[in-house]
Parts: sequence; C-alpha cells; structure tokens
Amino acid sequence: MRIDAHHHVWDLAGRPQPWLDGPESTAIRRSFGLADLAPAARAADIGRTVLVQVLPDLAETREFLALAAADALVAGVVGWVDLTDAGLADTLAELARGTGGGSLVGVRHLVQGEADPAWLSRPEVRRGLRAVADAGLCYDLLTLPHQLPAAIETVRALPELSFVLDHLSKPPIAAGGREPWAGLLRELAAEPNVSCKLSGLVTEADHDRWTVADLRPYAEVALDAFGPGRLMFGSDWPVCLLAASYEQVVSSAEELTDQLEPHERAQVFGGTAARVYGLGAAGESPA
Repeated sequence: MRIDAHHHVWDLAGRPQPWLDGPESTAIRRSFGLADLAPAARAADIGRTVLVQVLPDLAETREFLALAAADALVAGVVGWVDLTDAGLADTLAELARGTGGGSLVGVRHLVQGEADPAWLSRPEVRRGLRAVADAGLCYDLLTLPHQLPAAIETVRALPELSFVLDHLSKPPIAAGGREPWAGLLRELAAEPNVSCKLSGLVTEADHDRWTVADLRPYAEVALDAFGPGRLMFGSDWPVCLLAASYEQVVSSAEELTDQLEPHERAQVFGGTAARVYGLGAAGESPA
C-alpha cells in the first residue's frame, strides 16, 4: 500500500490560519479537509496518509486524532505539543488515552520559525524531546538549512529518538544553490536514527516554471545520503497546490525515483513510513 507521509488539513471556520494572510498564499486561503484529499489520493493509488500539524495548538492535535479515528485514510498523526512544558510526559499520556490516541505517531514544532538557530539545542527542548522518545513517538524536524547544525547535534545527543526530516530541510531550489545544504544533509544522514521526507520540493522551486529536472539534483543528494530505506514520499498537500497539483507532485516523485529497483521504490512510497512511524494496516491502531 502506498503512503503519503506528509499532508495537512485546516478549517478556516473553526480556527484562523494567520500564516495564510499574505498575498503569496491566496491560492490556498480556504478550508481543506480529508474529503478534498481523498479523490486525489485515490487517483494516485495512495491508500494511507500521515496527517501533520499546522499550528502550534494542542486543540488542533486533538482534532486531528479525532479525524484519524473517524477516517481510515489517515494512518497516523504528527501533532504539536509544547516541548518546553515540564509536564509534557503527562500531556502525551493524555493524548494517547483520548479519542484517536493510538494514531499519534509523532510530534513536530515549527522550528523553521524560531529566530534562534540553536533552538533545538536548548536544555528545555532537549528535555521535551526525551519525553517524546520515552512515549515511543517520532519527532519531525521542520528546519531551514541554517538550522541543520543544531539538528545534527540534537540527533546525535538523542540516539534513542527517531527523527524524520521534513522537506529535505527546504533547500534553495529556486536559487539553484546546493551548499552548504548538501553537506549538512549528508552529515545529518550519517546518523542512523534519522529518516527524511521526499516532500515540499515544488514549493521551494519556482512556482510557475519548475521542472522535474530542477528538483532532481536535490532528490539525488537525499537518495544518496539516506537511501530508499530511510526516505519517504510526502505530498505536502494542500501547500503543494501553490506550485503543483497532487497528481503532479506524485508523478514528479515517481520520476525522481525512476532509477530505483521496484522494492526500493516501494520503500519510498510506503515501506519507510510504515516502519518508521509504526503504521498499522487499515482499521488497526499504529504500533
């Protein structure tokens, strides 16, 4: 079964999304739900998904878990919690006991928005990440290239925690640059407790004129660094709609992995996500 390891939903009637206020977000300034995603996923032969947090809001995490409990399309949820909260262990236990709690497979913080490039290295954040590891969850790294040094230090400091790097750490595709991003990505990939999502590339490229050839050098760095066994496909829908349709994102990922053997491609399009996130089969709770 093919898995989309990274997508979002939001309901503007239920919760404001201030990040959509700028003119660059006009195309996606509306509500998006699972009913909007399902036909596109089905057409692309995607059977399960991982729903990822949008806002730093614990109520949103609870809502996403309830969505997972009600819709078999969602195999797992990467929610948000306050990593600096001294009571984080109790919060994670409460989420696990609540509606859809078995679908909580990981947590994420919007590190890309933190002014401190070493935010991940703060003692209170490291304490929170240990609580995430103790709860048996993964941690999604949402970083920009200049934040990768702190991510590398953090991954090394917490070998007991499974990390997943989102969007290849957003390389500068539109500008055509690769360093220091590529070297830092390889350094991060040298640590065995981190995997990576082949996701978010089209929105880092020129939204109007991107081609698969523009994306390929960055995908090749990731494939070489992580290998298909630690790389997982994610659409980043509906954010991807700023630059491409769901179908285009899937087909571009297929083209970017066309050199792989069938069993290797199966890892990228489902096997890696299922293993790393501990996703159960349809109708089952995640491990």
